[in-house]
Amino acid sequence: MRDAYHEELDSIGDSLVEMARLVGSAIGRATTAILDSDLKLAETVIEGDQKVDELQHELEARAITLLARQQPVATDLRIVVTSLRMSADLERSGDLAQHVAKLARLRYPARAVPHDLHATILEMGQLAQRLMAKAAEVIITKDVDLALQLEQDDDAMDLLHRTLFQHLMDDRWKHGIETAVDVTLLGRYYERYADHAVAVAKRVVYLVTGEHADELQPDIQPMTQAEGA
Repeated sequence: MRDAYHEELDSIGDSLVEMARLVGSAIGRATTAILDSDLKLAETVIEGDQKVDELQHELEARAITLLARQQPVATDLRIVVTSLRMSADLERSGDLAQHVAKLARLRYPARAVPHDLHATILEMGQLAQRLMAKAAEVIITKDVDLALQLEQDDDAMDLLHRTLFQHLMDDRWKHGIETAVDVTLLGRYYERYADHAVAVAKRVVYLVTGEHADELQPDIQPMTQAEGA
């Protein structure tokens, strides 16, 4: 019985990794769709979000069953409760990738992103994907230092987000109100996506140490552009 119990705990972790990989792929494909006005690709992201939702529902059902039947305590209880919270972060990340894809679909066949912001949005999308890949690695390895690093990596996303607003506030902005709204929404989607990746990593820190991530300091440096390439 205990072997089956721990196998079920492991399967919850496997589902989290699968969710992280799916939403990481989704934000990458959504970014391509929004920049290239690729309707078919956007539709695959929109439809694919259902798989993420299904995984979350299955994970929740297994977790609730474990809580009811096994009544876990100490570390095992922390695993179950923290996994539920991580699944919510990952599900929301999938929703945000879907929002990017839906904007691509809404503006098709036009491009939602003006040419002079193409590079910034591309960088935001690539960074979001790298952050989620690192979050997946943290789930697998339970590496606390790597988990703490994500918050530092997220500073780059915040900087890109501010760059978008600088363009929007520039007197030379010439793309109109509708595009300004689109760009504002996109910036928010990517910024929130990155926040959820960081939240997942922080929850792993709590899972492993029993302490909140804000109380600890990482021993390694944040990701460089060369490392993320």
